[in-house]
Amino acid sequence: MTAPLLELKDVSKTFRRSRTESVVAVCSVNLHVAAGETVALVGESGSGKSTLGRLALGLLAPDSGSVFIAGRPLHQLAAAELRRLRVEMQPIFQDAAAALNPRRSARGHLLQALAVRGAAKEAEAIALLESVGLRPGHDYLHRLPHELSGGQRQRLTIARALASQPSLIVADEPLSGADVSIRGQILNLLLDIKQQRAIAYLLITHDISVARAFADRVAVMMMGRIVETGPAERVLRQPEHAYTRRLLGAVPVLPCRSAATAGARPKA
Repeated sequence: MTAPLLELKDVSKTFRRSRTESVVAVCSVNLHVAAGETVALVGESGSGKSTLGRLALGLLAPDSGSVFIAGRPLHQLAAAELRRLRVEMQPIFQDAAAALNPRRSARGHLLQALAVRGAAKEAEAIALLESVGLRPGHDYLHRLPHELSGGQRQRLTIARALASQPSLIVADEPLSGADVSIRGQILNLLLDIKQQRAIAYLLITHDISVARAFADRVAVMMMGRIVETGPAERVLRQPEHAYTRRLLGAVPVLPCRSAATAGARPKA
């Protein structure tokens, strides 16, 4: 059998607040993402979702347990091999403004990302901008982050993530903070990317309506633990855990295009 693209086995992480106080952020979590699959990690703020995403990316080391990429344990890899694998795993963070260098233009961000694969050409940067709905691309090429709207900045971070042709994207609340119309546009863009490229997603969200629109499988996280997991259709229609039922009853439905219009491109 082919190993999952991403697998976390019995992963735990505790943060110390002081000499006498600590917080268990992640406790004995098992989770996997297959190649080309989208898994939504859902739960309330403070449930440990973002910490788990950073553990998956290798940005944090677990206190116990192991993280595997394509069957290879991150903690056993040499530095050069770890750098190569990290190219295959790209993040999209919640705060696009904080994720971008305020002194670097869109061109600078994208050429830096493209250089990882040796393709640092301006034409490639323009193509990336246009692929995420920033058209015409040359109009955005020399803009600094503060010259872009919030939705445009998030599109730029998505373009930067795509530049290295990753196998896995870890998207941490990519719609948070945006108004409803922008949320719909960004979600549709991520859906387009999912259809057009063989990219796996670990989508971290507190909003089950986003998971409903986007995910193949759902994992529900509560107080650092996965309390329910399974196919999105089953979990979101017939939840087994009381916490999942509470989440389903608490969030509004996010407007999203129908399957009939799934091929349409979002507006810039």
